[in-house]
Amino acid sequence: MMKILLTGGSGRLGRSAVSGLAEIGYEVVSVDRVALPAGQLPAQVVQEAVDLTVQGEALRVISAHQPDAVIHLAAIAVPFSVPENVILETNCKLAFAVMSAATEAGVGRIITASSPTVIGYGNPAGWLPERLPLDEGCTPRPWHAYSLSKLLAEQTMQMLAAANGDRIRYAAFRPCFVISPEEWLGAPTQQGHTLRERLADPALSAPALFNYLDARDAARFLAVLLEKMDDIPNAETFFVGAADALATAPLAELLPRFVPGTEQTAAALTGSAPAFSIAKAQQLLGWQPERSWRTELAGCPDTLAAASA
Repeated sequence: MMKILLTGGSGRLGRSAVSGLAEIGYEVVSVDRVALPAGQLPAQVVQEAVDLTVQGEALRVISAHQPDAVIHLAAIAVPFSVPENVILETNCKLAFAVMSAATEAGVGRIITASSPTVIGYGNPAGWLPERLPLDEGCTPRPWHAYSLSKLLAEQTMQMLAAANGDRIRYAAFRPCFVISPEEWLGAPTQQGHTLRERLADPALSAPALFNYLDARDAARFLAVLLEKMDDIPNAETFFVGAADALATAPLAELLPRFVPGTEQTAAALTGSAPAFSIAKAQQLLGWQPERSWRTELAGCPDTLAAASA
């Protein structure tokens, strides 16, 4: 089984990715600025506390562990959480440092995390989708530093692939709004609301177009991608999300309320259909999400239970 070095392993997505990959049987090295306390990751996981923005640290830690694959998740993960210039500088520096170091070290598989926000939804100056559901062929239109930094991470991947050909396999993925296991049990999400609150009030999920992804399904996606990278075109980018929307009503009804002008493009999003297509991941990789809010929110209130029927 291959050895994986994963950056950002102490983060919300990172913790589940590290645990999921370790449980499958991968040898995992988790690299983050701060290591997690004992017991929060499987015992066999190796942790290293490293500031990857420091010149040379990425190459040093990758060379020391000699992984078969590098998965880059480390980033400032919340838009506008710090000044825009700090988000852009930090995230771009991390992406370039890690992917270029992995390339220099001869790592055979390199994956970087991007974000659905590259598409540009939520722009206060106005935004309308080219089509719905959104897919990887839609034109990126980032409007803040976080979304721009993620698009630049994708372009860094493409640059390195162009320079190295198929000698090294690259891929990027755009994980939807990640829900960790404890958030299904009632812990606040990244925005401070519980999942029940987000489902009860559509206005809370509307800014993300009702997208979401169970963190354990994200870990499974990474495992499948690692195994299939030699068999698919190099430097592909994938949307990764749940098979349904984080909503109790069809998006054909909800999206026009929150994104005026989408009446026609959203008309096909009937039933529980999401706004983001995962068809590419399904077709190229054979990956399918296993979890939905309908299965994970045990003891739903009557209104939510009715929606899950």
